[in-house]
Amino acid sequence: MDTIGTTLNKQTISTISRQLRTHKLTSQLITETCLEQISLKDKTLNAFITVFADEALQQACEADRELKAGLDRGPLHGIPLSLKDLIDVRGTPTTAASRVREDHVATADANIVTRLRKAGTVLIGKCNLHEFALGTTNEDSAYGPAKNPFDLNRSPGGSSGGSAVSVAAGMSLGSIGTDTGGSIRIPSAACGLVGLKPAYQEISMDGIVPLSHTLDHAGPLCHSVEDASIIYRFLCGMPETSLDAKPVHGLRLGVPRTYFLSLLDTQVAASFEATCDRLAQAGVILEDVNVPHANDIVGIYTNIILSEAATHHAQELKTRASDYTTPVRVRLELGNDILEKDYVKALHGQKTLRQEVDAALNNCNGLLLPTVAVPATVLGANTVQIGSSEESIRKITLRLTQLFNLTGHPALTMPCGQTIEGLPIGAQLVGPAGRTGELLQLARNLEGYISRSNA
Repeated sequence: MDTIGTTLNKQTISTISRQLRTHKLTSQLITETCLEQISLKDKTLNAFITVFADEALQQACEADRELKAGLDRGPLHGIPLSLKDLIDVRGTPTTAASRVREDHVATADANIVTRLRKAGTVLIGKCNLHEFALGTTNEDSAYGPAKNPFDLNRSPGGSSGGSAVSVAAGMSLGSIGTDTGGSIRIPSAACGLVGLKPAYQEISMDGIVPLSHTLDHAGPLCHSVEDASIIYRFLCGMPETSLDAKPVHGLRLGVPRTYFLSLLDTQVAASFEATCDRLAQAGVILEDVNVPHANDIVGIYTNIILSEAATHHAQELKTRASDYTTPVRVRLELGNDILEKDYVKALHGQKTLRQEVDAALNNCNGLLLPTVAVPATVLGANTVQIGSSEESIRKITLRLTQLFNLTGHPALTMPCGQTIEGLPIGAQLVGPAGRTGELLQLARNLEGYISRSNA
């Protein structure tokens, strides 16, 4: 088990799945290895709120029996996955990392959990997050912050920080998170993973604690584009499909330089430009595109998310305000001050931005930009220095991701390098509206040119 444990954090679901089917490995052994990694590491990393040790082993043994008997439920059969603790699993608490929900126990599975059970997935536990998913660092949690496995003094990103840590540290083979402004892509980038925000409403949010019904998405965090495709298709109830890499010569990528590349950490900028160079050398055509109202993104996003979040939390803010962490409570209360006319105006602005992203994609296979403007930030810090500018960590972290929650376009991050300190850096691909499958194929084609090991 030690040998498996030391390499598990480098293994993909697709690789392990094939080994399960040839009986080189068993789900029980893989699950025991994940649980051992949790036991060894999680007191330090704080990725999990709840671990389903006994249940996971029972599910693993059942998966082994079924596979041995010739019943194959697909590539997730017998694979241990974790879940962000916003997602209901019947009979267990859904804490949302908040004391507000300390008495909650789910009475039914979320829709995506039902699909994962049908796929034979082993559910290994529920992961830490920024309280109610309203934050980008995973620090404001009733259970304390998760730690970045590449540097324990840094954030793993948020809000799905625990999910990213669980995968990066070999405590699960993949995880399901949520993304309202970047909360799958930000921690995936900070922890050297692939993270997919599918197109809006492709994956059911039923049974998942809402933050902003207009912006909420669910999706996978994992080690490869192929793994992201596998999980995505099961969560959508779509048939399996092959994602073999195809030639990239002649593919066209739009690069939105104005606004999106104007405020970057120097190492992020250098890594992104090196990625562009590799793609150009491979025959990919890169052309500048524009989102004319990009400077309006923050105002539009803020008026929508805080208005809707305040509505979702209206009763609890009246009766249990003191149970929220202070930063999250303050942000929720700000939502009560947003006027209805400003919310409606933001919805109109959202439509404009969606049209502009559609236009930017008109002659391109996808858009390419960095995922996060800075590497993983120091825990406890509120600002970060970029050149001569001191920037709010929350704003700078969301700067490159939140647009695609507003527009609903599918977006995927994958590692494209690392800093001299060994911190991962991510590149983001954005696909045409409603066509996540096309984005995944594009990402698979480009993965060998973009992705760089952060091990």
